[in-house]
Amino acid sequence: MSARPMFPLGSVLFPHTPLPLRVFEPRYLTMIGRLLDDDDPRFGVVLIERGHEVGGGDRRSGTGTMARLVSVSAGAEVVHAVVVGTERFSVDEWFDDAPYPRAEITPLPDLTWNDALTPLRTEAEAIVRRALARAPEARWDARTELSDEPLAAAWQLAAIAPLGEYDRYALLRSTTTGGLLRQVIDLTLEAELVW
Repeated sequence: MSARPMFPLGSVLFPHTPLPLRVFEPRYLTMIGRLLDDDDPRFGVVLIERGHEVGGGDRRSGTGTMARLVSVSAGAEVVHAVVVGTERFSVDEWFDDAPYPRAEITPLPDLTWNDALTPLRTEAEAIVRRALARAPEARWDARTELSDEPLAAAWQLAAIAPLGEYDRYALLRSTTTGGLLRQVIDLTLEAELVW
């Protein structure tokens, strides 16, 4: 597989979840410009574990999510983009950041849905929505709509749960849907205890 464009961020992107981006660094403006010419405008998003989004010199996580460009609009010296997470991947090797970060990646297996998980998903949704209604500073509204597709909804619950980025990264690394939902419940209940 060839090197994929990468966008290290201070936040986690989940599959089936939108993420607005404000792009102003020249290297990422170049990357977005090149992607607009692609039939499949996708790039990888990984969490910055240490360091800063601007200027490089960061330490990047080894698991990320592919982002598909949905919309792009240009302002003065900034581009506003909306992406949607697709499949997860692991990073095999980072390449030179010129002209923008790139990495060799391996897709991770998709999680699978089993209808026996419906009660667990229902419980996770109730806990996340309650926490969002009570959270001091939540990014998402407690009434945020979720997909009708159950696996997509499970990932979206992980995305809207009022958690810190390291907890969100742990969720991204889930290997089963049941494990994902149980962690969403446990981490959200733990977060509620410290508000």
